[in-house]
Amino acid sequence: MTEYREEEDTLGTVKIPAEALWGPQTERSRNNFKAGSKMPIEIIRALIQIKLAAAKANEELGQMPKEKTDLIVKAANQLLDLSDEDLRKDFPLVVFQTGSGTQTNMNVNEVLAHLATSLSNGEITILANDDVNHGQSSNDIFPTAMNVTASVAVNELKKSLTHMIDELKKKQAEFWKVVKIGRTHLQDATPLTFGQEVSGWVSMLEHDLEFIDSLEPTLYKLAMGGTAVGTGLNAAPHFSEKIIDIVSKAYDLPFSDKENKFYGLAAHSGLNVVHGAFKSLASDLMKIANDIRFLASGPRAGYNELNIPANEPGSSIMPGKVNPTQAEAITMAAARVLGNDVTVSIAASQGNFEMNVYKPVIILAFLESANLLTETMLGFTDRLITGLTVNKVRMEELVNNSLMTVTALSPHIGYHESAKIAQFAEKNGLTLKEAALQSGLVNEEQFDQWVDPLAMTNIDRK
Repeated sequence: MTEYREEEDTLGTVKIPAEALWGPQTERSRNNFKAGSKMPIEIIRALIQIKLAAAKANEELGQMPKEKTDLIVKAANQLLDLSDEDLRKDFPLVVFQTGSGTQTNMNVNEVLAHLATSLSNGEITILANDDVNHGQSSNDIFPTAMNVTASVAVNELKKSLTHMIDELKKKQAEFWKVVKIGRTHLQDATPLTFGQEVSGWVSMLEHDLEFIDSLEPTLYKLAMGGTAVGTGLNAAPHFSEKIIDIVSKAYDLPFSDKENKFYGLAAHSGLNVVHGAFKSLASDLMKIANDIRFLASGPRAGYNELNIPANEPGSSIMPGKVNPTQAEAITMAAARVLGNDVTVSIAASQGNFEMNVYKPVIILAFLESANLLTETMLGFTDRLITGLTVNKVRMEELVNNSLMTVTALSPHIGYHESAKIAQFAEKNGLTLKEAALQSGLVNEEQFDQWVDPLAMTNIDRK
């Protein structure tokens, strides 16, 4: 049988598993809320880091005795040294709990209090609310942890995005003068080079990176110091400044205390707008991945312009089949990010009076999107883009068989006469050159001079 101990909180006595480091408020939440994902471990780590900083700040400001703050700092460092798997054992709560994240804040407070007390061999009692949570409220510490974890996640995403841009630029240079047929409305259009096509993808991603860079600083302004409703009640003067200075050094990020605390508790506009940039990135990634997998379709019954790496067998029944699995993974991730953006947008609107009460689901969706984009971009880049090659023979065949190169004749013989040539070629199964020569409007020398697919791309235009 499971052994229990009993502890009291303001509502009464609670039975808690004997070996658990958490206390009664965590146990109540563990039994009251069971649906959905566990609170992201990144949030737990950020809360522990903030508690460590708060203990140091309280000592420096003369708010708590050094004998207590030293124990809290030691306990926090001990927890931060654990692997994610080992750390999770004492942080069992789910995301779908109170909308302020209070129960997770108390989970951290209780674990640190029990551990710190045990580190003193029971000689000094550390209390969850009075000591570990001294000068703090869930209402300011949880949104602070949200922005800290979001900032870290954004930095990782930017590394992955930059890597993808760099690899695409290599393909852009490699295939800069490889001519292929363009397509608009899914129909044949005028030629371009594959390098030019890739340059469009690169530019899309560079713009996405610029958007994220420009919006990221809004995450650096933290709610710390607002306590319950933004007034800073029970927090010592300069308390939040000292905490944020310590946290900034720990994460090597320029966090700031210069935020309206009423805004910081009631709104999560920064997370919302940055996630909006995630949405734009996801949309662009879906377009790029779709372009690549469609152009690689085949090899005998599709476009067959691109060759993608064979990373794993594509079928359990069809031998030798190769599927664009990395493209499928990243487009599924993109779909999830688009859904998460709806969640973040709705949740960010729920700032009821002095506090937004959808905090946990906002950061869950944000971190999931950031992680999905980061990891699928790495996989897509390293397992597809780097091994991507072109089928030049197929590209040349499609260019030569296209009727839309007739566009080059238009300045010389007019739009309507050019259209007649293209329509005559299509109707009679002729090449464009055959139809043009039969029209009597163009001789062979003129056709070869005017209908030059590479020249039509303006590849050398400055």
